[in-house]
Amino acid sequence: MLSSVKKLFNDSSKDLKRIYKLVDTVNSLESKYEAYSDEELRGMKDQFKAMLAEGKTLKDIQCDAFAVVREAAKRVLGLRHYDVQLIGGFVLNEGSIAQMNTGEGKTLVSTLPSYLHALEGNGVHIITANEYLASRDREIMKPVHEMLGMTVGLNVSQMDSSSKRAAYAADITYGTGTEFGFDYLRDNMVFYKEAKVQRGHNFAIVDEIDSILIDEARTPLIIAGKSSEGQELFAITAQIMKTFQKDVDYEVFVETKHTFLTDEGANKIEKAFGIDNLYDPEHQELLHNVLQSLKAYVIMKRDVDYIIKDGKIELIDKFTGRVMEGRSFSEGLHQAIEAKEGVEITEENETQATITVQNYFRLYSTLSGMTGSATPSKKEFWETYQLPVVTIPTNKPILRIDAPDLIYKDQASKMKKIVSEVKRVNSVGRPVLIGTTSIEQSEELSVHLKKENIKHLVLNAKTEADEAEIIVKAGQKGQVMIATNMAGRGTDILLDDEVKELGGLYILGTERHESERIDMQLRGRAGRQGDPGNSQFIISLEDDLFTYYDEEQHERYLSKVKTDAEGLVLSPAPDKYMKKVQETIEYMHQSARNHLLKLENPLNEQSKIIYSMRDRILDLETEEMFSILLEYMEKYIRRLVAVYYPEEEVLEDGVDRSPESFIRELSIVFLSLDWQEEELIDAEREQVEERAMAEFEELKSYILTLQENEELGQHLRSFMLEQIDTHWMSHLDRLSNIKEGISLSGYGQQDPYQIFDKEALNEFNMLMNEIESGISIHFMDHVKEELEEQMEEEE
Repeated sequence: MLSSVKKLFNDSSKDLKRIYKLVDTVNSLESKYEAYSDEELRGMKDQFKAMLAEGKTLKDIQCDAFAVVREAAKRVLGLRHYDVQLIGGFVLNEGSIAQMNTGEGKTLVSTLPSYLHALEGNGVHIITANEYLASRDREIMKPVHEMLGMTVGLNVSQMDSSSKRAAYAADITYGTGTEFGFDYLRDNMVFYKEAKVQRGHNFAIVDEIDSILIDEARTPLIIAGKSSEGQELFAITAQIMKTFQKDVDYEVFVETKHTFLTDEGANKIEKAFGIDNLYDPEHQELLHNVLQSLKAYVIMKRDVDYIIKDGKIELIDKFTGRVMEGRSFSEGLHQAIEAKEGVEITEENETQATITVQNYFRLYSTLSGMTGSATPSKKEFWETYQLPVVTIPTNKPILRIDAPDLIYKDQASKMKKIVSEVKRVNSVGRPVLIGTTSIEQSEELSVHLKKENIKHLVLNAKTEADEAEIIVKAGQKGQVMIATNMAGRGTDILLDDEVKELGGLYILGTERHESERIDMQLRGRAGRQGDPGNSQFIISLEDDLFTYYDEEQHERYLSKVKTDAEGLVLSPAPDKYMKKVQETIEYMHQSARNHLLKLENPLNEQSKIIYSMRDRILDLETEEMFSILLEYMEKYIRRLVAVYYPEEEVLEDGVDRSPESFIRELSIVFLSLDWQEEELIDAEREQVEERAMAEFEELKSYILTLQENEELGQHLRSFMLEQIDTHWMSHLDRLSNIKEGISLSGYGQQDPYQIFDKEALNEFNMLMNEIESGISIHFMDHVKEELEEQMEEEE
């Protein structure tokens, strides 16, 4: 299997020839299924399932299944899958990425492999870039699936558990990647097996896969509880930040979005709080608070990274331009921004569970995806997910003309050219879609167009309530629309014949994005399915993109720049320079994703162990619960003996290994312990362990008499899970602190990842000890309380 996948990654042309033969087979079956009644088509589901039960594979039935879906789509939607859509379906079916141009009908393509894989009965997940697309695609394709006897669910935020459970129980479930990921985390926090909503990770089709698996992969998914610590502190540090000056109190590296305090800045903080050294371990919380406040003050921009809506900070996804519903910045940054903006400071988030986007999607047995812009990230898809990219031919030739970029030296010259170009194109009635990279830019450009009396619509996160209405108008004659990336992925701008005769939709990009893939998505709004169209980027060397590039290199380039009278850069080779900048920044982002993944890998492996522990406890009958308890208690007692009676002589480490301390700790897990200190002074380890185990056997006999108590068994299950969760949260917090400083280790000629792996393992061993001892101690505390209550009642 792996060799064939490698072959597909390296040379997809050979595999396309193979797939063309499969398409021919599907076409040859068309007349057969055209003769079927609706009932007979629906009945194919049971026939296919019977064939699978008899030992046939999905490969054996794929052509017939595709032919059945095509026939259903013709009858229900009046749409017949083109041959290129069948090719896309086969590519997805094999666990690959179908690179399909925008407008090629990817939504219809997904019906083919989703029906086929749903026949296995394990559920298929169709994952979209946002909830609007999930709802839309489900509503459009639901009739096709239902005609063929398949149930279709929708999984979005704000649904209760029973609704989610029903959505996941469906044969095919639509939803967003973040919501699927959060449900996975929540399922690993439940206290009853029946409370889980997901039922495994069998087959997934990810629409706009580069957006979800690459762009969003720089931010891990985090479920957090609330902690009120630090709320007042953020209000104070926000005020101090207002007095800070760049290069005096702090330094900022825009390209990596890092800020650092100077000695002068640290001195100001120390003076304000009356402390000697901000970097002392005892001031760790204050330092963390100050650094987050500095980041909020210097790096995070209103109407770029977030907006204020109804007195609350709402995050903006810079790749889609949309509000990220239910999401907040982690580790106090959200509260620091609230303090900066003077809105109510909410409770800080405390991480309870986390997973990277990469590690969540690697849970699927078969992962596939579609997008119009995968090729620039072909290498990363393979290295991170082992996903090959296969380019699918277009159904009709692409008529859109993509003009070379016009690059101006400054913003003023660029803006002047944009306005004149909009006027020129709009004067003949052609609709214009102007792409911007932030809300701030869309509003600034709107002001310039208003000055020239150019009527236009604005689509950004602030106007998303009117999105559907704005999109409908975008392709109409004489229309001008300014939009953030919201008008990129998944947006169908329909043109009437008159507009097509005028030349179609005109795309005008006002900035290059940090990734060429997003530029491709903007261009792809025009020239869909053989429509005419144009795209033109008009940018400047003062755009945000260039501020992320190396400052010295940028200054060097600017010093050589020659322009015409209007400020258009003529030399040296502006297009090559822009491409170099964009590639460098994209490489930086890829490195950041790799860095995150390498640091998260130990945590991912540890989380699997913890989640399997939880699942084991959730699955156990009451009697088995007590067996696990006794297993933990025995480990705890043996470890206590090992600590107080080490096999090798230990250096002075400050640990009290006196017999008195040993008896005190050991007594915690026994009902009674009649040991004398003098008996232990010169005792051998084996002797002490043997005696402790003898005591444990008596305790074990007593505990086994309690396993008939169903109520106590349920109580035991609950606090076992509570102990695991409580210590796991503390562990996540410790690892987070270690990660913050781990990059510094690289300067000492040491591999920071190896250091982190080692520290993470040590912390995990400590975590397992804490869980086992916590369960043992808390259970015995409960038993002793019960016994005391019984004695009081008997008296």
